[in-house]
Amino acid sequence: MTATESGGSVVRRILLGSQLRRLRESRGITREAAGYSIRASESKISRMELGRVSFKTRDIEDLLTLYGVTGERERAGLLGLAKEANVAGWWHSFNGVVPNWFPNYVGLEAAASVIKVFEVQFVHGLLQTEAYAQAVVTRGMRDPEDRRTEIDSKVELRLERQKKLVAEHPPRLHAVLDEGALHRPYGGKDVMRAQLEHLIEMSERPNVTLQVMPFSYGGHTADTGAFSVLTFPESDLADIVYTEQLTSALYMDKAEEVAQYTAVMDSLINDCPDPDRSREIVRRLRDQLY
Repeated sequence: MTATESGGSVVRRILLGSQLRRLRESRGITREAAGYSIRASESKISRMELGRVSFKTRDIEDLLTLYGVTGERERAGLLGLAKEANVAGWWHSFNGVVPNWFPNYVGLEAAASVIKVFEVQFVHGLLQTEAYAQAVVTRGMRDPEDRRTEIDSKVELRLERQKKLVAEHPPRLHAVLDEGALHRPYGGKDVMRAQLEHLIEMSERPNVTLQVMPFSYGGHTADTGAFSVLTFPESDLADIVYTEQLTSALYMDKAEEVAQYTAVMDSLINDCPDPDRSREIVRRLRDQLY
């Protein structure tokens, strides 16, 4: 499967979970009672409704019965959605080399129709060259010489994620990079020059918009660091904000939280030089490396 096709499994899991939650709440049934009906805990029902676990057909059948869903067509539709949601994405082959909280993001990213990102430390992963990605991943490793296989696998995953940008029906990517990310020399002069050239080339694609937040602007609204906002073609699925910490990540879909991050992203976009002037900033930095 392509990245976009397999990414749908994560989205379907979230969609099914939200439908199960709506059905339960419409019948006034508690999570505890729902869990009891499938011989599970209240916390499992919560994880199912958030789309964070796979679904057993028997559990879905029992829950639908409890929620009063008896129509053959409606039951078949939801059970079919559960089956599709359990399809493993291509990224699962990398499970042993990435943090356990990251695969969900890869699936969501693969299914998104619009991806907006702000990055401070380095060029965003979707826009990295292979050599630059190698340098970034290696820099973040302890004892890198003993972990070459792991490093290579992480870089391979990053390159696989990028394929969606040049697919037949690519998502729209709007990347805002702090100028500091373009000055930080990962991999040396040649690697950085090639990386900046790649940014220029990618920024000229019709589905990619690149803006640079220059040092000259001073402080800006994104004072909490890097984040991503993902939008999906499915109308039932809310936008999701993703942020990383050192040992975990946050996935936010509450309307008020998403609204705050969206406002910050809009502010960054408005305050940055436009894409043409941003491209000139990148060209100037690239030329300084010759």
